[in-house]
Amino acid sequence: MDLLCCETTENNCRAYADPALLDDDRVLQNLLQTEERYAPSSSYFECVQRDISPLMRKIVAEWMLEVCEEQKCQDEVFPLSMNYVDRFLSICPIRKSQLQLLGTACLLLASKLRETSPLAAEVLVFYTDNSITLDDLWRWEQLVVSKLKWELSAVTPGDFLMHILSRLPMPSTWDTVMVRRHAQTFIALSAREYKFSMYTPSMIAAASVAAALHGLDWTGKTGYGLAGLLDELTRITAIEQDYLQGCLEQIEEMVQAHVGAEVAAGSGHQVTSTGSGPSAPQRPLGDQNTSQEKILEHEKAGTPTDVRDVHF
Repeated sequence: MDLLCCETTENNCRAYADPALLDDDRVLQNLLQTEERYAPSSSYFECVQRDISPLMRKIVAEWMLEVCEEQKCQDEVFPLSMNYVDRFLSICPIRKSQLQLLGTACLLLASKLRETSPLAAEVLVFYTDNSITLDDLWRWEQLVVSKLKWELSAVTPGDFLMHILSRLPMPSTWDTVMVRRHAQTFIALSAREYKFSMYTPSMIAAASVAAALHGLDWTGKTGYGLAGLLDELTRITAIEQDYLQGCLEQIEEMVQAHVGAEVAAGSGHQVTSTGSGPSAPQRPLGDQNTSQEKILEHEKAGTPTDVRDVHF
């Protein structure tokens, strides 16, 4: 059958989950043993960075997430790029004017590692509103890989998801794709927050799976309860249940704030758009004051119903 001129053969196919790898406990153990190798140094805002703050990191992280969403990147690209950002910031002090340039270089590197068709450097420069040049981006790409000693194949929370889900006693009637999708969203949201950079990827993955299953009422429908689910996750990952519970609570608080902010932003958009013309095109980075207002909305958000209110 011939293709019409409006059709395309471009389709990013993902490899299927290999049962030989998922069923082998050695693969999971290797991930658990390797993840600490790619962890950033703790408290780098207190020890290394003098000119930037966690709030500035969050503003750039939200911009990076928007770029990934608009370019339809693989789910692993954004968490991996934030791993590069945190590891770089933990060893190399920078000025606040260089933070977006660092985020752009890390996005470029992460897309090269995890995408079949990596992001084009010209596209990333456009998303910065041309505040950087291609030469700047290429120089910082080289700087990042040299500071990270070319250790780019970092373990991310997404690497643990299928290993955890395949070992949980889930009924065959449950949609594991939906659970994974919820968990991946929680992983992306947590990557924006500096406090989660101190957790191991396996802990974030396990807590995200727990938050997804608890929000979808798996704990109630199966009779396991939240305590039983945490027991299973502890058995799989060997993470102490107290730490896992604490990470889960922080993820749920973050999701509640995010949903509340989405609701507030939606209602505010309806009010402000009445009687106005077409909205102006979104700027690549966005105004910094607007981003700060968005963060304040996150902090003041109310309590939502459950995680199914998050728009994926």
